[in-house]
Amino acid sequence: MVKTLIVLNPHAGNGRAERVLQQIEARLQNVLGDFTLAVTTHPDDVMQHLADARANGATQVISIGGDGTNHVLINALATINEQATDAAPMIYGNLPFGTGRDWARASGIPLKIEAAVEWLAHAQARPVDVGQVMIDDRREFFLNIASAGISGYVAEAANNVKHRYPWAFLQAVVSGIIHQQRKHLYIRLDDAAWYDGRAYAVVVANGTTFGRGMKIAPEAQIDDGLFDVIVVKDTAKRTVLAALWRVYNGSHLSHPAVAYRKARIVDIRSPEGILGMEADGEVKHGHALNFEIRPGLLKMLLP
Repeated sequence: MVKTLIVLNPHAGNGRAERVLQQIEARLQNVLGDFTLAVTTHPDDVMQHLADARANGATQVISIGGDGTNHVLINALATINEQATDAAPMIYGNLPFGTGRDWARASGIPLKIEAAVEWLAHAQARPVDVGQVMIDDRREFFLNIASAGISGYVAEAANNVKHRYPWAFLQAVVSGIIHQQRKHLYIRLDDAAWYDGRAYAVVVANGTTFGRGMKIAPEAQIDDGLFDVIVVKDTAKRTVLAALWRVYNGSHLSHPAVAYRKARIVDIRSPEGILGMEADGEVKHGHALNFEIRPGLLKMLLP
């Protein structure tokens, strides 16, 4: 029987995660057998939980939480798997329970946690790509999507809503378009100049969806060894707002205000100084952003 560590973020789902775990615990036991539970409220604790679980023979870890929980686990797992070259990498799975759940949308995992538990019984482990970004001299990993420009403001505004209602992300996007200044971005793809000018945002996507269902990168694949890179160019605010609905059905890539390419390496800088960005919805800031796709770095439970 596979030994499993379950990592629970008690703050996920506006603080309802622990109560939901009680409702699904018996079914989890049937699906997984005995498991170890780690309830963590601080990202720094996750690395120790994973190291202890590996030392005790655990071969897979499953999180209960949303995109932020994914981000923390991915960073810890990628680091541990890189260091443990003499052992098989730990397999990762996610039972989505959060506000955005965009990774679940992108990868076909059921959004209802009860259905996700049933799915877990038949899930298969397969390699997926992971995004790596150097933010100045700090390294981060991300699973789904990272972006810079007004999206740093959008993520921060949405994260600061105490009880995030379904349209909080859309409201933050509209506010960002109206109120935030477009940054001058200089973007290189695979060491060749690609974009030089003002823009609302640049998106570096491994998955397809962010912002609670916005299909920003509809052609992205999580195992093709490439990022999908999208720029929303400097154009009239009313034009961007009028076309915003197209992001929800993925038809925006043909819009004249959008530039789109695939690449393995993405370098983003701004002559205006520090850039606000987000990775899996977690807000970061830096002068220089250098992205590299890490093909098959992680094994994940997927449909």
